Amino acid sequence: METSTLHKIRKTASRFLEHKLLQSGTVLEVRQWEPSTLVEIDLHLPLVNMQQWDEVPYIKFRVDDLTFRDYTPSGWDAETNTCTIFVDAAHNGPGSNWAKGLSKGDIIGYLKTVGFTHHSPEPVSAVIALGDESSLGHMLALQQMVLPVARFSGAVVMGNEDHRQQFGEYFKSPLQPVPRKDIYGHHSLIEWVLEQYYSLENTVFYLAGNNTMVAQLRKMLKQQGYSSSQIKTQGFWS
Repeated sequence: METSTLHKIRKTASRFLEHKLLQSGTVLEVRQWEPSTLVEIDLHLPLVNMQQWDEVPYIKFRVDDLTFRDYTPSGWDAETNTCTIFVDAAHNGPGSNWAKGLSKGDIIGYLKTVGFTHHSPEPVSAVIALGDESSLGHMLALQQMVLPVARFSGAVVMGNEDHRQQFGEYFKSPLQPVPRKDIYGHHSLIEWVLEQYYSLENTVFYLAGNNTMVAQLRKMLKQQGYSSSQIKTQGFWS
């Protein structure tokens, strides 16, 4: 009886939230990379003003009753109000289950207010992005903002060999897919960064991904002599 009452309260609260705070969009296409632990989703979000996106944005999508997850559009077209998100679905959870269950034509809900990460390209000669599967959208969004694109480079650590190959074939990106040799990926990225011999001047790093990886990369860069102002961070999960 108590469980039934709580369920009804949750449903009522969810409907109220949807009416007051949510907008709706349409799934244009879903591509599950093989293996399907990475899901690429094209969306039409007619009420989002993408003209004003000059920082890496994120959107809170409704993935279940009263449950939201933040995803960063990896690229967008402001004229058509379309964008693409990537969902790292290698673990079980509401976001992963939501992404895997989507099909073309589905209606999705998201919070009306778009959030921003305060990551925007600094006017330096080298903009370096470092991330993992969970931050793939973030890295590609940053790339879209960097002009000229020759200033942009970096790496994304990816555990699956097929995904690394698909990334290299699918994207025209200066980002290099790096094999994951450790659980969180920081050892793999640290090794890669130290092989690049980046200049201490006119270089800014943008770190995004799991919190352990981001923290360890930041620590290494500080030890290499980069200042706090040269290291921008965005951690996603522990």
